[in-house]
Amino acid sequence: MTAADTPDEDLVLRVLLPLPLAGAYDYRADPEAGLQPGDFVRVPLGSRVALGVVWDGDPEIAGAAGARRLKDIICRVGAARLPAATRRFVDWVAQYTMSPPGAVLRMAMSVPDAIEPPPLVPGWRLAPGVVDLPVVEPGAPRLTPARRRVLHAMDGAPPASIAAIAARAEVGAATVKAMAEAGLLVQAPLAPPAVHGPDGDHAGPSLSPGQEAAARRLAASVAGGYRATLLDGVTGAGKTEVYFEAIAAALRAGRQVLVLLPEIAMSAQWLSRFAARFGAPPASWHSELSPGARVRTWRDVADGTARVVVGARSALFLPYRDLGLIVVDEEHEQAFKQEEGVVYHARDMAVVRARLGAVPIVLVSATPSIETVVNVSRGRYDAVHLVARHGGAQLPRIDLVDLRREPPPPRHWIGPRLREALAQNLASGEQSMLFLNRRGYAPLTLCRACGHRLQCPHCTAWLVEHRLSGRLQCHHCGHGAPVPRTCTACGAEDRFAPCGPGVERVAEEARVLFPTARIEVMTSDTIAGPQAASAFVARMIAGDIDVLIGTQIVAKGHHFPGLTLVGVVDGDIGLSGGDLRAGERTYQLLHQVAGRAGRAGRPGRVLLQTHAPEHPAMQALAAGDRDGFIAGEIATRERLALPPFGRFAALILAGPDAAVLDRTCRELARRAPRGPAIDTLGPAPAPRAIRRGRHRRRVLVRAPREAPLQDLIADWLHGFRLPGSVRLQIDIDPYSFL
Repeated sequence: MTAADTPDEDLVLRVLLPLPLAGAYDYRADPEAGLQPGDFVRVPLGSRVALGVVWDGDPEIAGAAGARRLKDIICRVGAARLPAATRRFVDWVAQYTMSPPGAVLRMAMSVPDAIEPPPLVPGWRLAPGVVDLPVVEPGAPRLTPARRRVLHAMDGAPPASIAAIAARAEVGAATVKAMAEAGLLVQAPLAPPAVHGPDGDHAGPSLSPGQEAAARRLAASVAGGYRATLLDGVTGAGKTEVYFEAIAAALRAGRQVLVLLPEIAMSAQWLSRFAARFGAPPASWHSELSPGARVRTWRDVADGTARVVVGARSALFLPYRDLGLIVVDEEHEQAFKQEEGVVYHARDMAVVRARLGAVPIVLVSATPSIETVVNVSRGRYDAVHLVARHGGAQLPRIDLVDLRREPPPPRHWIGPRLREALAQNLASGEQSMLFLNRRGYAPLTLCRACGHRLQCPHCTAWLVEHRLSGRLQCHHCGHGAPVPRTCTACGAEDRFAPCGPGVERVAEEARVLFPTARIEVMTSDTIAGPQAASAFVARMIAGDIDVLIGTQIVAKGHHFPGLTLVGVVDGDIGLSGGDLRAGERTYQLLHQVAGRAGRAGRPGRVLLQTHAPEHPAMQALAAGDRDGFIAGEIATRERLALPPFGRFAALILAGPDAAVLDRTCRELARRAPRGPAIDTLGPAPAPRAIRRGRHRRRVLVRAPREAPLQDLIADWLHGFRLPGSVRLQIDIDPYSFL
């Protein structure tokens, strides 16, 4: 039975709201309204009005009794519609991450103002016959010289806003408004502004034969539906220019493109290269955008005006009208994992989005993740390899410096060999980089009188001294405070001392060693957004910086032609903590850092200071044996049934009262799932046992790869009621174990 057969009955539609609710709600709709899945609608919710989306599912016909129990959909909002592929993606992500669908939908509706109809800006044109109006006529409006300039400026011109007309005629806006009131101008719709977006036919650079062959394969995949391809190439091989050719193919086919970058705010060079290649910049999507820019970008994506979007992980959830290609650059980066709210890995969800939308996806890296390499070996992904640097440049030589045998002087961190290499580079006029993946001045501050360590009052974390700002900072919750004069433990005054180095302290040492050198620090603390990053990179390329000192953001895609020496101050930082991916991450990061050296005509050199030169990651870096290192990691994980050969899920419970939290955890543990090869580890205090004032406990579930992990957890939690003060976060396939 259809709605047309039952004119006296109402249609019942499912509406999903961007709230952490269990699912869609039923609402009554007028069949004549013609509402379809994907329409944005306003509905009553309790005592307020909410904005939601008509969700998928066959509409139902409600009889009089059933309809009386439902509330009415108030109205449709705007002309945009959430595409079917986006709705399927929301459902899939919700099921996989075990999150409420509305919480996932909220990411797709992150700019509610963009859904509202845009405000109408009236245009104005000359009233009929106005140009032929005589100078003097009884009852005719008076034509001053300023008004005549407007008449001549608008004669034959398209409708324009009052401000545009005033500028064109070189008169004040009051003159134009007065002419409108006098009937000399009449309202007319404005033509949409001309958009000059990226051009797929714009001439690109010459490619090497290897690049050309790889580009042809990627471009051919654009027309073939879903396919995942790893673009694997050494640092400096020109991978970006290769996947630009796939973007050009998608643009020529009239499709939209999404490029995910791990640090969009730090991608100034990428944006410049894109604009040079395609004649216009892409649309950007990241946290630094102004509210107005977010509204415009969301609307442009929805109506197809935005042809290419480059963004952080949240760009996955934009409402693409006709998505034709996804690129995930630096696919190995941990920054693609979202740890708060809906917990997901953007690289993995991008593959899902591509499959649901039947579009190709390119995963790009010089150090691909173990998961991606295994998917290639299993035939799930294709692979394209670039084995040489572009332009004949050579990979840098990496030398290990054993700090156990060649330690720096006490309270110094630049060892003798690295100090000598820096001096030689400065003397030859070449640029150098010092890398230490630790922000601030010192990671720990303690009292020399009693040994008391300054800790965040809200987290299980030491406060990091930032001497440039004169404050102590928690890098987990953002708590900040000045360095105290008096120790709260023993009362001693002025006895606090920094322990260990951060980049600020290394910069201080370098300035003492090389007082005439131009030394700069590049971290997320010193670079505030894309414009600042662009200016900094430009100074480096121009040769205005002799020694660049930075954290991991200096490793991400930057091309510094004059940089020939990289010194890693402490290569062991990422190896501690027992994380199953510690070796992989350390290798990836240090390989990327090393790859900044020698990218132009001059050879590069890397000095890697370490206390563990025998570690497989260090040995592989020195030997240039990436594939051997990956093979060893894969063999170890397969033997121990670790990801991607087994699966983990983390259940993290947090609450303000430790006793209530521990009691809840004990009750949860008693209900833990049992089964072949299913292990439940914990509950135990999380490595960050207190964060933002809340105590944290963690339970790890370990299962075979083929196990229905989400179903196991759902059965485990079914009927289990958490105290109101306790929050539960589920992380399927965790990347961080903190």
